[in-house]
Amino acid sequence: MTLFVSIFLLIMSAFSVSAQEKIVTAEEYLATVAEKYGGIRDYEAGITIVSGGTTMTGTISHIAPSFLRLDFTRPAEQVIVFNGEQLTIYLPEYRAVLNQAVTATNRPAASMASAQGLILLRRNYVPSYVDTPKLQPLDKDSSESVIKVRLTRRSPAENFREIILCINPDRLLIRRIEGRTNNNTLVRFDFSNVRINQGIPEQRFIYDSPASANMYNNFLFRDNN
Repeated sequence: MTLFVSIFLLIMSAFSVSAQEKIVTAEEYLATVAEKYGGIRDYEAGITIVSGGTTMTGTISHIAPSFLRLDFTRPAEQVIVFNGEQLTIYLPEYRAVLNQAVTATNRPAASMASAQGLILLRRNYVPSYVDTPKLQPLDKDSSESVIKVRLTRRSPAENFREIILCINPDRLLIRRIEGRTNNNTLVRFDFSNVRINQGIPEQRFIYDSPASANMYNNFLFRDNN
């Protein structure tokens, strides 16, 4: 009998070790997601941005490492384009086009939902699971399940105190990003119908400004050259 008990305990111990080896830390999980994005040349998706009482909707297009375009349906016709060298924003309400030349010193941060963005997040934030490493509903009453990873900033210099990534467990793609700013404002990005490696041409990131729009150059930084 003692021998059987010993064998049973040994087997249980082996299963226990095996189960422990299968536990994936939040850092390891985020590394897997980053590896997935590292293999994405381009993607396009629907996007909804909520900040305070403002909601914006549209389509996002991205080519690695830094091409980004947002075409909004709300506000209608508003556009944001970054082609790696210039940031352009069209504000139809004011018939204004804002252009900013980008250099190494004033380069904007990469999109969080990209390989470059995830590199920065892993460098500047400490990851942990939100409550559990298991699947959770995207929202309280949602039938959609995600893995939720909380990112806590390493330095007070970061614009977001905390970021929560909601990740599709099957595709390893970011479904939602929630960030809480230093002044406690919650900003949320929702991505839907994500299509990867569609062969998006770089010409999409060339923006033809409306002829009637007023042009404002270097609206963020002065050109010191």
